[in-house]
Order: sequence, then C-alpha cells, then structure tokens
Amino acid sequence: MLRCSGDEDRVTQSLRRRPLSRALALQSDLVVDFTGLSFADASLMLDLAMVARRLSRIGRGMRLSGAAPQIHTLIQLVGLHRLPGVIVDAPVPSSA
Repeated sequence: MLRCSGDEDRVTQSLRRRPLSRALALQSDLVVDFTGLSFADASLMLDLAMVARRLSRIGRGMRLSGAAPQIHTLIQLVGLHRLPGVIVDAPVPSSA
C-alpha cells in the first residue's frame, strides 16, 4: 500500500521517487490510499500514471482509494482513471 498524505506537488516530487520505486517491486497489485491527502497537483497524478503503466506491463493493477472529491476530480482531469488496470473507488465525502 502506498499512502499519500498532506500536500503533494512539484516541491515534494523528489520525495516520492523511493516509495514509487518500492511500489514497482511489489508482487501484487498496488493500492494507493489518499485518505490523508489534502492537496495534490497534476505532478502526483502523472507520477502515478507512470507507475500504473509499468504495473500494467507486468500484469498488475492499481487501485486508488480514499480520495476526497477534489482529488477525485484531479484524477479524472488527468485521465488516470482511463489507464489499463487502474480502478478508482468512489470519492470520500468531505467532512466540512
């Protein structure tokens, strides 16, 4: 499982490299947990798209779960949900 929390953008992109590399070494499908993620920009989704494509090539998939509505919208805007092997759970209602 890959947990995303706080704010993820271009500034934090270098910090994602090691966890994303480890995710590629897993022997099972990857679950990305967005429960603790409050903000993300397209750089996170593009990094996840790269991982999803590599996982798809070796017969594995990616499940995106726990996304707040604004993160879910970003997933759709970037097109991550259309990649082979990517499953996106319904958005988690905001607690505002």
